[in-house]
Amino acid sequence: MPEYGYFLACEEFRPAELVEQARMAEQAGFQSLWISDHYHPWNDAQGESPFVWSVIGAISEAVSLPIETAVTCPTVRIHPSVVAQAAATSAVMTNGRFRLGVGSGEALNEHILGHIWPPANVRLEMLEEAILIMRRLFTGEEVSHYGAHYRVENARLYTVPDEPVQIDISGFGPAATALAARVGDGFITMMPDEELVTQFRKGGGHAKPVMGGTKVCYGTDRDDAVRTVRRLWSNQLLPGEMAQILPSPRHFEQLEPLVTEQMVSENTVCGDDVDEHVAELNAFADAGFDRVYVSQIGPDQRGFFDFYRTKVLPQLQP
Repeated sequence: MPEYGYFLACEEFRPAELVEQARMAEQAGFQSLWISDHYHPWNDAQGESPFVWSVIGAISEAVSLPIETAVTCPTVRIHPSVVAQAAATSAVMTNGRFRLGVGSGEALNEHILGHIWPPANVRLEMLEEAILIMRRLFTGEEVSHYGAHYRVENARLYTVPDEPVQIDISGFGPAATALAARVGDGFITMMPDEELVTQFRKGGGHAKPVMGGTKVCYGTDRDDAVRTVRRLWSNQLLPGEMAQILPSPRHFEQLEPLVTEQMVSENTVCGDDVDEHVAELNAFADAGFDRVYVSQIGPDQRGFFDFYRTKVLPQLQP
C-alpha cells in the first residue's frame, strides 16, 4: 500500500494558512507533505504565491511530517547553487525529513528575469547539470564547476545535513521520465500512469520511490465544488504544453473558457462521495505508486481534513 500525504498549494493560500493546513494534515493522519514552488499563481483567482523556503522553515517548527517541494525548478529563476543552499538548510531544519523535488519548470515562473525560455530538450539538459552541481554541494566540499549552462566558483555549503538531500525528478513524458530513472533518487508525476511507472522502473528506477499527486474538491454540494474547481484550477485541464510555455497568469485566464464545468465534473473528484475519493487514490496504488499526495481545492480545508480523517484514509489502510 502507498503512503498518503497532503499537497500544500502555495498558489492558493497565504503562509499562515499553509502552516495551519500542515498541522491539520498531521492531525488527520497524513504521513508526509508536498508543497508547490511558484513565483506566480496560475491565475489571479488563486491569488497567492509566497516564497516556499520561508514557508518550509515555518512548517518545520509546526509539524514533524517529512516535506518535499513539488516541484522546484533549479535552472533559470534561481541558480542551482542557491537552491542547494535552501534545500540543505531545509533538510537540517527538518532533521533530514526533507526531499527536493525538481522539474524543468514553466515559463510562468522562470522567465521573470527576462531570459530566453529554452525548448524542452535544453531545459532537461540544464536540469541534469543543475542536479550534478547540487549533489556536489551537498557534500559540504568546495565546488567549482564550468559547464555548458552554469558556472560555479569556490562555492561551499557550510550548513549541510548528515545525509545528502534526496532529489526526485518530475516527469510527464518519456524524456523526463528517462532522466528521472537515470539520475533521480525518485520519480514524481501527476497522473496514475502505469506506463510511465514501468518506464521509470525499467530505465533504472528499480526500487526508487514513485510519487504522484492529485487535486480534489471536497464539499457537500457537488455542483458548487465543480464551480470552485473551474474558477480556481481550470488550468490543470488545459492540454499539451501550454502549462510550460504560457508566460503569465492572464494568459491562462484567457483560456479558461475552453474548460467547461462538464470537463471539470468528468476529470476531477468533486463532492463528498467517499467511494469516488477512495477510487481516485486507489488508481495511483494500482499503477504502482509508493506515495500519493492529495490537495483540497478551495476554502473548506477543515471539512476536507475531517472527511479524510474519518471516512477516506481509514479505507486506504492495509
